[in-house]
Amino acid sequence: MILKTDCIHFPGDRPCRFNKETGQECTDCPYYISPSGRILIIKLDAVGDVLRSTSILPALHRKYPGYEITWVTRQNAADLFRNNPLVHHVAVFEKPETLMKVMNEKYDILIHPDSNPASGSMASLVNAKKKFGFITDSQGNVSPMNEAASGWLEMGAFDKRKKENRRSYQEILHDICELEYKRDEIQLFLSKNEKEFRDAFKQKHNISRFKKIIGLNTGASARWRLKQWHQHHLETLISSFKDQSEAGILLYGGPEEKERNKSLKEKFPFVIDTGTENSLRHFFSLLDISDIILTGDTLGLHAATALKKEVICLFGPTSSAEIEDYGRITKVVPDMECLVCYKPECDFKPNCMDLISPATVESLIRKKLKS
Repeated sequence: MILKTDCIHFPGDRPCRFNKETGQECTDCPYYISPSGRILIIKLDAVGDVLRSTSILPALHRKYPGYEITWVTRQNAADLFRNNPLVHHVAVFEKPETLMKVMNEKYDILIHPDSNPASGSMASLVNAKKKFGFITDSQGNVSPMNEAASGWLEMGAFDKRKKENRRSYQEILHDICELEYKRDEIQLFLSKNEKEFRDAFKQKHNISRFKKIIGLNTGASARWRLKQWHQHHLETLISSFKDQSEAGILLYGGPEEKERNKSLKEKFPFVIDTGTENSLRHFFSLLDISDIILTGDTLGLHAATALKKEVICLFGPTSSAEIEDYGRITKVVPDMECLVCYKPECDFKPNCMDLISPATVESLIRKKLKS
């Protein structure tokens, strides 16, 4: 048999990408790699968190060269890993065969950085020589695997510790995995087709007439509506950029922002709505058009960061300290005692997001436009 089933690129049930692209077979294949070890990462939620967790991949490859990496995640996050050369296999948590796969196979390292009991049970079942993060015990209790994981668990359990934290999520995650932290970037790669989709949109809307593009990511997840900036603030901000000699404005959002962005487009016909029904990958492609992204602490923040955009991020109920700025993110944090509350509801009027003025944001955008 010429087929080398141990190759890191062979998915097991279909041709590898090199065979599909060039017809290369295993005999004398220059791409053949027999893995020196195997790493399993289980990280399910949320999509933005999964994306920013990809920042550990460069450090993993530095510490464990030649290892095969498999990532288990939910169906809605699986597309994050398209075109990612640092992850060899993606397994969808909801598929029954994924549980059978992780129970049947042996790994050198398991990484499970969430205290989620559902994925913790899977992590407990994995046959791995070394485990980082969390598992659940026979009573269903969450068990941290090292001191760094204990600290992260307590941060999630006690609001005061979360509020006092000054370390980024990326730095904490590297500590949990016992990896050296070098501020590696979030890993997101656009394909040739996705770049062509981006460029076709630019051509359709004559984007080249603008010197720069300001992207407004207007929403937040349904779970964290308080992370969303208020509509009237967005309207005031857009009004201040009516003169398009400085920059054009693109609107971004998902299905939940449909009415919000529609209203903004009706009031300000000069803005360009990128649509709210885009696939995850098309959302990334369109986000790549903008030079400056204004966003809350959402998936859009992590995607814009991965695409190496200049970002202005508005913080209220969530921790700004957990966000690694990479020298490109300007954090806007209002002066309020109850910040980092992580509450889904708030009785304060005005609340933290109300206190972020359009004038402040306009000034920061203009500063980035000049840089």
